[in-house]
Amino acid sequence: MISPETVRNKLYDEFIKPTNQKKDFIGIEIEIPIVNLDKQAVNFDVVHKVTDKFQNYYSDFKEDGIDYDGNVFSLKNPETDDIVCYDCSYNNIEFAMGREKDLFAINERFGEYYSFVKESFEEYNHTLTGMGINPYRKYNIHEPIPSERYLMLYHHLKSIKKYENVPMHFHKYPEYGMFSSASQVQIDVHRDDLIKTINVFSKIEPIKALLFSNSVLLDENKHVTCFRDPLWEYSTHGINPHNIGVYDVDFKDIESLQSYLESLNMYCVMRDGAYINFESMNLLDYFGQDFVRGEIYNNGEYRDIDIKPCISDIKYLRPFKFINLTFRGTVEFRSICTQPIRDSMCVAAFHVGLKDNLDELEKIVDDDEVIYNNGYTAGELRKLLIRDELPSFVDIKDVCKLSKEIVDLAAFGLEERGIGEEEFLKPLYRRIKKRTNPGKEIISSMHNGCKIEKLIEDYGKLD
Repeated sequence: MISPETVRNKLYDEFIKPTNQKKDFIGIEIEIPIVNLDKQAVNFDVVHKVTDKFQNYYSDFKEDGIDYDGNVFSLKNPETDDIVCYDCSYNNIEFAMGREKDLFAINERFGEYYSFVKESFEEYNHTLTGMGINPYRKYNIHEPIPSERYLMLYHHLKSIKKYENVPMHFHKYPEYGMFSSASQVQIDVHRDDLIKTINVFSKIEPIKALLFSNSVLLDENKHVTCFRDPLWEYSTHGINPHNIGVYDVDFKDIESLQSYLESLNMYCVMRDGAYINFESMNLLDYFGQDFVRGEIYNNGEYRDIDIKPCISDIKYLRPFKFINLTFRGTVEFRSICTQPIRDSMCVAAFHVGLKDNLDELEKIVDDDEVIYNNGYTAGELRKLLIRDELPSFVDIKDVCKLSKEIVDLAAFGLEERGIGEEEFLKPLYRRIKKRTNPGKEIISSMHNGCKIEKLIEDYGKLD
């Protein structure tokens, strides 16, 4: 057994202590669906050919992950730390860009990689598109990449029958990681600003839903613009609601944030290079046991195994909050869907522009009566605002004015940086002017007779 005090100290060392460094870098991860234009399953042989072609052309990229079948699923450039990989399955490619101090450097490299990969896929009548849910998901083979991490993750998501007594319902898509895609941003936040950053950014999650939603579950639910939210919430990741979604609390200090971290659940660890799944449980309960019964994958099947918790297992704590603390001393924003490709940098620009203007942003929220201060928490508001129609108490004109005020503040923050990055916010101004977002555009376009093929093409364009 490991004492709660030891666990608390380890949480501090892993999550809080790294923020004591003063840095100012930006990291971006963009997941993108692969689409077979023949309306058949993505051909994994094609995926592997494109990967080989990329590696041959970009010789600085080295193998960073090889699956059990000998196929490369991750390539990394050790000089830039750029990673091109496949996320969860070979239906979803990810461009994880190494940290930089300005968005132009990231955008230039991303555009180069994306163009090369997209053109390579198009030689086989496949393509890439900027949507948060694969528009051709119904044709695809939903199998995880045969690797330790992704087999473990899928096994966890499929294990809903183990949780018959939890007060929630589960959706029917345990494979959702294989067809949903996000645009994630990591920024360095110093310890002195950590609490305010989490508190204030949590409050604008409803506005982010209005600006960025782009995950429409075609053929099944055409009225939710960001279906990624319920996919996470009503999966085994959401057994403990503290592990997902919005922070619907205001943290007073570092100690209250640490208490929240102690409330999180764990569901996996590694031993000798192999992942072990166990029933999702509070991390203090995990460390308070002499042995925990889990399952380990071996030669195509799972067998039971008893493991002895050790304090280093804290590195396998995997919350999926909209705002996550990382082991690198960064804050990761992960609530935004993949955007139309030409708009990819607007996500990072929005967060970077606001991060040094938290007092002003907090005042905007505190003074608002359009959506805030009406008895709803930020989490409740976000659930109301990820639909194609606004609730009756929200005036579209007023909420657009509020959104513009926040985007204006982000533009001011970027102008203060003096690099010209404010140009990446232009897509958000267009959305506010048209009173829409990419998810609403998909819904309204298809309602008006637009073919999904046209939207796939348009959302996949780089410029």
